Formats: sequence, structure tokens, C-alpha cells
Amino acid sequence: MAELPTIIKDLALILVVAGVVTLIFKKLKQPLVLGYVVAGFMVSPHMPYTMSVVDTENIHTWADIGVMFLLFSLGLDFSFKKILKMGASPIIATCTIVFCMMMLGIMVGHAFGWAKMDCIFLGGMLAMSSTTIIYKAFDDLGLRQQHFAGLVMSVLILEDILAIVMMVMLAAIASGNNPDGGQMLGSVVKIGFFLVLWFVVGIFAIPLFLRRVRKLMNSEVLLIVSLGLCCAMAVLSTSVGFSSAFGAFVMGSILAETIEAEKIIKLVEPVKNLFGAIFFVSVGMLVDPNILIAYALPIVALVMTILLGQAVFGSLGFMLAGESLKSAMKCGFSMAQIGEFSFIIASLGLSLGVIGDFLYPVVVAVSVITTFLTPYMIRFATPAYNHLEQHLSPKWVRSLNHLSMSHPNSTEHGLWHKLLIQMASNTLIYSILSAAVIALMFTFFLPFIHQVLPGKEMLWYGNAITGVATVLLISPFLRAMVMKKNHSEEFKALWRESNINHLPLIFTILVRMVIAMGFIFYICHHLSHFSRAIIITIGIVALMTIIFSRWIKHRSIKLERLFILNLRSRDIEAQVHGHKRPLYEGRLLDRDIHIADFEIPTDSQWSGMTLRELNLGKKYGIHVSSILRAGRRFNIPDGNDRIFPGDTLQVIGSDDQLTTFKHALEEALFEEDYELEKREMKLRSIVISGNSPFVGLTLQESGIRDQFNCMVVGIEEGKENLSLVKPSYRFEKGDIIWVVGEEDNLNKLK
Repeated sequence: MAELPTIIKDLALILVVAGVVTLIFKKLKQPLVLGYVVAGFMVSPHMPYTMSVVDTENIHTWADIGVMFLLFSLGLDFSFKKILKMGASPIIATCTIVFCMMMLGIMVGHAFGWAKMDCIFLGGMLAMSSTTIIYKAFDDLGLRQQHFAGLVMSVLILEDILAIVMMVMLAAIASGNNPDGGQMLGSVVKIGFFLVLWFVVGIFAIPLFLRRVRKLMNSEVLLIVSLGLCCAMAVLSTSVGFSSAFGAFVMGSILAETIEAEKIIKLVEPVKNLFGAIFFVSVGMLVDPNILIAYALPIVALVMTILLGQAVFGSLGFMLAGESLKSAMKCGFSMAQIGEFSFIIASLGLSLGVIGDFLYPVVVAVSVITTFLTPYMIRFATPAYNHLEQHLSPKWVRSLNHLSMSHPNSTEHGLWHKLLIQMASNTLIYSILSAAVIALMFTFFLPFIHQVLPGKEMLWYGNAITGVATVLLISPFLRAMVMKKNHSEEFKALWRESNINHLPLIFTILVRMVIAMGFIFYICHHLSHFSRAIIITIGIVALMTIIFSRWIKHRSIKLERLFILNLRSRDIEAQVHGHKRPLYEGRLLDRDIHIADFEIPTDSQWSGMTLRELNLGKKYGIHVSSILRAGRRFNIPDGNDRIFPGDTLQVIGSDDQLTTFKHALEEALFEEDYELEKREMKLRSIVISGNSPFVGLTLQESGIRDQFNCMVVGIEEGKENLSLVKPSYRFEKGDIIWVVGEEDNLNKLK
């Protein structure tokens, strides 16, 4: 009989022991992460009385895969749009806490005489609170719905992002003998460059690819494609000098903006749980009881550093972010522990060979102790505040509670600030894209064209072809860099505001033109031996051609619109499925007309009846704008459409009308709508001109509903509210009607 490979035996031992231990921890209502760590300790070679893992190298390889999938899953739960909407408060709190805790960790390490890299990595470990443990503690204590819990989770998300960046920075520091400020700055610029490049290209290409193959995707194929993209980005990230975990996180954050994100999260969950469990078990395997005994004093010191440091600096960070003293103390006390990212940072240090073997088990022991103390620290926050309030003067308490008044929490900025930020962001993004295209063309296309056209006499032709092709490829980016925001509302408002603004506004255009020409100059200089005067002339002519070319203009606008559509795909899906209201709802609210959702009860007598038979408009004065059914959206239904149990109807009407109609909607099961991006509803006003074919026709005769699949929701008559349009109403020249419909149908109607 064939002998089983060692890896199979080790996996069997790990999973069986982990299963038993986690069941016990589940019964004790303790975090499963601790169960995995304890299971790893039990199967490690350091435990003489139990079975031990034989081949630890293979287990560590699987653990590295576990880290990659853990960060891939973290990226799937992460959204760049959510971070941008958070405002400055969580960012201020996060930076304050991470910086202070890192300094504390470094100081404690130096106090014990540890090596420089041990101290730096220790600071990174102590700065990272555990998202998993805090979320579990809030859930067990019933605090998830409280205001301070939401603030803590926002900061934890940002800490996770900083942890990714920190890992890259620590790897850069570890690779240099004496890293200076220039190397650090270069690492930050490199991270920013590739992060923006991968995100922009990923958002452009991956949703487009998934949309094209959506009909071919079942759960199995989607899982394989998702994990394949994760591993591909991990390999790419490693090839440019970053960790595989960083690449996995970036791919997860890209997929988080796609329609398939929810499905991918559910499909990847079991894979993440399996490899994540192996990672945490491998963490426990590194715990050596002898080291714990020898380093008992540093462990106690680090535990106290985390508890007191987070209580003080965590509270300070949230106060600087605008929270009252009581709320800030609740937030700060909740974060007094370390967890999964501390293990990952420790693993990075070990794999690079820059930290001592003692540091890993010490950090694990500190994590276990602080995790057990987390619920008590959360409960202790309120008594600590009460005690502090009693012993501080009322003046101090008022000053601390009003720190938020000094925090710039307003989102209102001047027109100049808003315009310059937008211009700088666009210039940075398009510069990165242009630089990436140039690098790819010079690295791959130029050697290829020289092989196709060999010989010195053909060298110039190869360079010319490469130069022209490169300029054509980056031309949409260069045009967008120069022209975008030149016709924005902010630009026009500043131009009209004062003649003094004209010169600075023109200067912003010239600066962007110079940057754009710089790319063309670089291409010409690299591929030719022309004089500077000729290169400048070529650059100016090429840029003017790019700016005034209608083809390049349309190409640039098309690319940008496709990117925006991909970025909004998940929001559109939420609107189409009824999880999020249409964007035009806010404009209806200004006219005392609202949109509301109603479910058809399973026992409704309206089930199976057509809208014409129900005659809802005549009875209640409402409009059924859409029917949501089994993932499909039917916009502007006509009288022959039937409603079924489970349908969700989106109805437009006034408050009184909607209140009267409060029992009218439901759902049913149909095939998923694969074209849901095209189903977004929009509201537009249309002016009936003198040459309009609708003049003299009634609403029923006009065919707006039957031919154009649009619906007139009201007409302007000089009143505060819109007036409903009867089917017999005849359109006259100058009528202003408000129409709801899909964008293509509205364009045809106009």
C-alpha cells in the first residue's frame, strides 16, 4: 500500500486539532483566531506530549497562501469610494494612533536593548489593532449599532490599509543597510505609482472583461477566475518588488467595485477560511514555552504598553478627530489589542530574516492576553470616564469635550481649492497612465520592432514607428490632462467672478500643457537625435494636433465614461435590484413627488392581474415607474404587464397618494438581468418647441409611453408642484414636461 505524503498527514493533524479546539472556543464564546493559535501550539514541535507536524516548511508555504487570500478577502470588503466619503476625521484618528503606538513600540524595544530592526517591526505590530477581534467583541456585547462602534470600524479599515503600506515600507527598510529619507520617499512614490496604475487599469479592464463573459459565468467558473486574478496580481506585485499580499489586496479592492463582488465574497469565503486557519495555526506553531518564560517581563511590559497606550493615545486620536471625551475614550479603549496583521508583519520580518526568533512568540503571547482583556477594556471605558470627570475640573472637561470645535470637519471648500484638487488629481492619474504606457512600449514593443526590422539602416524606422504608436496610445490621456476641467462649473464660475482670476486660470492650463509636452519631448529625445529646437517644435505640433483632434477627443471621452460606468457598476446594480434608490429621487423631492417601494404580499388578490385591470393611476393618482422581479428591472411597464407575488414596485406620487397605496408590491423568480447597467432611470425636462411633432397631440396620441417607453410624470404650470398630465391633455408650444425613462429612450424622445 502506498505511503501517504507527509503534507497530507500534517494537514490531517492540523485540521482535526483545529476543528476540536475551535469548537471548544466557540462554546466558550472566544474568538476563533485564538483557537487556531492554540491548536498550532498543540501540534508544534515544542509540545513533547502531543503529535507534532513533521514538515513545517510546507505548512509555512500554505500559510503564505493563507495570508494572500486573507488580504484578498479584505480587499473585497474594501471600497476606495467609502474611504473618500469618510472625510478627514477617521484619517486624523488613524494617523495619530498608528504614529503614537509605533513610537511607543520602538521605545519599549530600545528599553530592553533589542536590535534596531526588532524595534521597528515591533512598533508596526503594536500599531495594528485587530479588526476581527473588535468586531467579534462588539457583536458579543451588543454594541455594533452604537455610534462609537461605527467610528472604531472606520479607523480599523484605514489601519488595515496602512498595514498594507507599512508592510511594503518595512520590506524596503529591511532590504537596505542604512535606509535614508530618500529611499523612504522613493518607496512611498513607488507604492503610490503602482497603486494608482493598477487600480485605474483594473477598474477599466476587469469589469469590462467580467461583463463580456457574464453569461458564461457560473459559481465554479467565477471562483476560478477570481482566484486566478488574485494570484496573477500577486505574481505581478512580487515582480515589481512588492509582496504577494499587497497584490492580492489590490486585486480584491478592484473586484470590490464590480457587480460580481457579492458573489465573489461568498465563493471565496471557504477558501479564505481554510488557508487562513492554516496561517493562524502556523502562528501558534512558532510559540516556544521556553521563550515565553525567558521573556515574561517584556511580554507584561508590552501588554501594559498596548492597554495604556491605546487608552491614552487612542482616545487622543479620536478627540483630535472631533469626538467628545466620553466617545473618544470608548473608541480608544476598544482598540487595546493586537491581532492578525501583527502576525502578518511578524511573518514578514521572519521571512526577510531581519528580526529575532524570540519576537514572534512574544507578540503571539501579547495578542492572546490582550484579546482576552478586550471585552473588559470596552466595559471599563465608561467607568474610567466617570472617574476622570470627577477628578478633573469642569473647565478641563469642557475643553476636552469641545476639541471637536477646532477640527475642520466642514466639507465646504472654496472654488479654487476644489478646482485645483481636481486638476491635480487628473494630472497625476493621467501622468501615471502615460508613463506606464511609455515604459511598456520601450521595454517590449521597441525591441520587438527592431527584431522585425533588423539592421542599422532600419533602426530609425523602428524608432519612428515606436514613437508614433506611443504618442497615439497616450494621446487620449494627454488631451484629458490638458482639457479636462477647463469647462467645469468651478472654472466658469471663477472666470466670471473676477478678471483677476483669468491669468491664474490660464496658467493652470499652460502648466498642464507643459507637463503633457514633457512626455512627448521624452519620447522624441529617447528615440531620436534631433536638436532641441526640432523636438520642441514636434512636441508643440503634436500636442496641438491632440487637443484639436475630434477623434482623440471622442476617444478620450469614451474611455473616461467607460471607466466611470465600471466604477459605478455596483451602485447601479444596487439601484436596479431595489437596494438603493435612483439618483433622480432627490430632484423629485423638491417638487413634493416621491418614489417609494412596495411589496406585493404572497396572498394579495392583485397577484396575476394587469396594471390596466388594477387601474392604479385612476384610483390612487400614482405612477408605477418600475417593476423589480427576480433580479430583473422592468422600467415604464404598460397596462398589459402583470404583477406577481414577490414583485417590488417602484411607485411615484405624493405623500398622501403613497400612503393610500401602501399595500401594493412584491417579488417573483426570473432570470438575472445581464444588461442591468442600461436600466438606470433618469428624469429630464423637455420643452415642447414650435416644430415638435407632439404639438396638438394628446398624451395618449403622442406615443411617449408606447413608442419611446417613457413616462410623463408632470407638467410645469407655474405652480409650486408639478401638475399631473391626463391622457386627453393636448400638448401646446412652450409646454415644459418632466419625463422619466432610460437614457437611450430619453435621447430618442428629445
